[in-house]
Amino acid sequence: MATALAGAGPRLWAPARHSSFRLLWLGQSLSLLGDRFSFIAFSWITLSLTHSTLALGYVLTLQAVPRALLTLVGGSLSDKWSTRTMMMTSSWARAALMAAVGAAGLTGTLVLWMLCAAAAAFGVVDALFQPARVSILPSVVDHDLLTPANALLGMGARVSAVLGPAVAGIVVALSQAPVAFLVDGVCFTLCGLCVARIRPVQHSGAAPSGAAPSEAAAETSASGESLAARIRVGVRYAWEDSRLRTVLAVDTAVNFCYAGPFTVGFAALARSALHGGSATFGLLNGALAGGAMLGTLAGGTVGGRPRVGLLLAALAGWLAIGMGLLGLFHNTPAAVGTVLIMGFGIGFEGVFGLSWIHGNIPQSVLSRVISVDLVLGYAAAPASLILCGALAQVSTAAMFAVVALVLMLTALSVLASRPVREMQ
Repeated sequence: MATALAGAGPRLWAPARHSSFRLLWLGQSLSLLGDRFSFIAFSWITLSLTHSTLALGYVLTLQAVPRALLTLVGGSLSDKWSTRTMMMTSSWARAALMAAVGAAGLTGTLVLWMLCAAAAAFGVVDALFQPARVSILPSVVDHDLLTPANALLGMGARVSAVLGPAVAGIVVALSQAPVAFLVDGVCFTLCGLCVARIRPVQHSGAAPSGAAPSEAAAETSASGESLAARIRVGVRYAWEDSRLRTVLAVDTAVNFCYAGPFTVGFAALARSALHGGSATFGLLNGALAGGAMLGTLAGGTVGGRPRVGLLLAALAGWLAIGMGLLGLFHNTPAAVGTVLIMGFGIGFEGVFGLSWIHGNIPQSVLSRVISVDLVLGYAAAPASLILCGALAQVSTAAMFAVVALVLMLTALSVLASRPVREMQ
């Protein structure tokens, strides 16, 4: 036990010894910080300009829809060209876009139609960036470092998610909303510069251990003469491997939990069952984020190759139990403790689920598979918000119970498949 604990720290930080990984970590963290900045900047400047929440809804929708619709295109282009090229190009495009909006705001020439156009353009460029961001890691580190590398990248992403809105709010409060766009542009510019300096590692020609059938891999190299054909290959590849289908299904279920139960549900729980207010709502969200950070770090310290299929089932089952308990609790400490452990499970399993995809999907189709996962998450979020919003009006306990049932069925379906149970 002592030996295992002693080796945990060096194992977690091993990827940081490589300069290309450090550049990737910094670039991704800056990009995600910029994404959070852009949300605050677009929201605040729209309200300042129009004093209309309806206009804000239009702007945010125009940003979200192109991102959801074009993510499969981004995955296909990343596989056709290179993830590094896509990340550089989209980072600098976002930087130019943010600088243009900031300059227009400072000169007093910014109007609503410009904000709508900028939001839509940002969504398009971001759709090209995200699949490349998630799938670039196997070209940066050796396969035996994927797990700790994913843990470190996950920590950077979670820290950026917390710091981004807070720093953006401070910038807006101390200066003007357009200045936030300029700072945002600097973040994206630095991201592009970091990615430009990454030097891919040279892997052997051997296929990843446990990779999907070679027929599918051969098909990915033979197809793709058109964009639509390449997208179809990626979707079919994700569908035909039962193990990969399961990973994507559990990811979608977790996204379903994040969107509705962890937003609408937390708000309803804090106000009604726990008889608290915004402080209780914030405490629940803080517990979720803190637990996820701890779980991500813990996942990065685990050596060997745990059975990912059993981890998937355990995560879905534990989230189901946690959801059920939240529907029954009337005690804030108990609810916060449950949410903390749920977040831990999400962070812990997330490291291994993504590392399994990185280690078992050929690089020629990896970005397209990642884009399928992202699109499923984008689709799950609004469905979850609508369903949970409707159920919470009837009963908070009923809302959590329905979500718990969905998650329990997901866990049972994972355990029912032997190939999935034996995934490593």
